Amino acid sequence: MTTLITGAAGFIGMHVAEALLNRGEQVVGIDNFTPYYSLDLKRARVARLEAKHGTAYSFLNIDFGDASALTASLFGKEVDRVVHLGAQPGVRYSLENPAAYIHSNISGHLNILELARHRAISHLVYASSSSVYGMRSDTPFRVADRADSPISLYAATKRADELMSETYAHLFRIPQTGLRFFTVYGPWGRPDMAVWKFTEAVLQGKAIDVYNHGDMLRDFTFIDDIVNGIILALDRPPADDGQQKPGGFATPHRIYNIGNNRPEQLTDLIRAIEGACDRKAELNLMPMQDGDVYQTFADIDDINRDLGFAPTTPMSVGVPAFVNWYVEEWSKHPGYPVAERK
Repeated sequence: MTTLITGAAGFIGMHVAEALLNRGEQVVGIDNFTPYYSLDLKRARVARLEAKHGTAYSFLNIDFGDASALTASLFGKEVDRVVHLGAQPGVRYSLENPAAYIHSNISGHLNILELARHRAISHLVYASSSSVYGMRSDTPFRVADRADSPISLYAATKRADELMSETYAHLFRIPQTGLRFFTVYGPWGRPDMAVWKFTEAVLQGKAIDVYNHGDMLRDFTFIDDIVNGIILALDRPPADDGQQKPGGFATPHRIYNIGNNRPEQLTDLIRAIEGACDRKAELNLMPMQDGDVYQTFADIDDINRDLGFAPTTPMSVGVPAFVNWYVEEWSKHPGYPVAERK
């Protein structure tokens, strides 16, 4: 069994690849190392898997937004399933570089759909986002809720991906599962996310920018729980049975929320980081940023009922695990910014 993972140099992509490799499967990973955040971190993730798993892991430096390059790079390679996690991430960055989102998240998603169509892929699992829910006041967010009022281009591209996938499921009967991710954190995470930024600032004695004066709720989900959910979904593709599935589709296509179902105040996260670092944080309280949402809160009843997904890692365990990785491993890695070492 060979699984293609896009965004394989990314945070979630690396962990999913490792989980599949640990099961004895073959993985082909692709990524093009966009400089949205540290390339050293991305390269370190890839190098870690290559060193540990040898020929079971094949990595290709390729831009899946380039259809010709994608086809050429995979020529002669067997692919049974696809976990499509690659995308241009970030809500705020979409205000600065919208073209990057169209290239990766729209054209790139189409290219993966075409690959799945022509390769007769047995299951395509793809990343969507809780951002599709927009600025909702009613919680928790349910997959059955309307998702047609995005407040960022990033969110709009992710909703467009879901609709494109439904079209291909209808026309070509490609089994697909879309996963609406909420806030994911853990070892080897992303430097642009709150857990990383806050931890780094506390350890370096720098002020933390806290938006909406800390009055924000996020459904923080530890990486191990997310990986478990992705693999549960991957192993059980939706049936082409004409029955309606989460997302409202009667095709072999379903959409799930994948989160922790326990939203936390941003201030609670900061206190957990302070405790794990054994240092107090200096706070720079700021207003809400354009494109941000006040709260995220996942209703996970569908994925729990269908796949048995049930996150088990509380913030009191997950945050110290991240801080320990950051201090004991990443801050000592050659790729860590020397100018910021303490």
